[in-house]
Amino acid sequence: MVRNLLDNGELVNIKKQLEENDSITKYKYGIPDEDRVTYMVLWNNPGDDVTGMLARSEKVVNTCEKLLGGEVFHFHSKLVMKEPQTGGRFLWHQDYGYWYKNGFLFPDLLTVFVAVDGSVKQNGCLQILRGSHKCGRLDHGLGTDQLGADIDRVNHIKQICPLEYAEMNAGDALFFHSNLLHTSGSNDSELRRWAFLMAYCRASNDTVEDHPFAHYTPIQKVRQREKGK
Repeated sequence: MVRNLLDNGELVNIKKQLEENDSITKYKYGIPDEDRVTYMVLWNNPGDDVTGMLARSEKVVNTCEKLLGGEVFHFHSKLVMKEPQTGGRFLWHQDYGYWYKNGFLFPDLLTVFVAVDGSVKQNGCLQILRGSHKCGRLDHGLGTDQLGADIDRVNHIKQICPLEYAEMNAGDALFFHSNLLHTSGSNDSELRRWAFLMAYCRASNDTVEDHPFAHYTPIQKVRQREKGK
């Protein structure tokens, strides 16, 4: 967890890009959860707008490279939108549970979850099982309208790996391994819960199959601006 990954100015710019420019949100699609829905937009290549600058920033990319132990490439970015009182939940899952099927031989991938809004229990914040990434990849199958991890296995892991609610203020970020078990609840509150997620893969772990997401492309890093400039 990195508190205040985004300073106030960066957070304002990110929100402005996402809220006032429909070049991203016009591509949203729904992830159903019974009578609720969470909206998502996903794209492959970081551009030169503020979301791309963040995805290519040294403070994000260098941290990912330290965690994964080598050069990384940008796999994809996405905006997840849980609107007040209508946003749905996500089943327990691992990102590698999905990405394994895209041809990645090793789980050398991670996600950076940036809170655009405050993310708390009431509006469906992330829930994680700390240490569950060490359990390896679990089988995933269709549960209701979503793919989720083998729930019997998850329930056993819950007895060993403590459940934590990853409550975050706007601008905070959580870096987590692709095998970490995580879920999120529905948004039953009046509080919006938007999040900007960036996924990275170690360069040596490029896919062996064709898939619709990004393949290895060197990242043109953006240097962190000095405070006060």
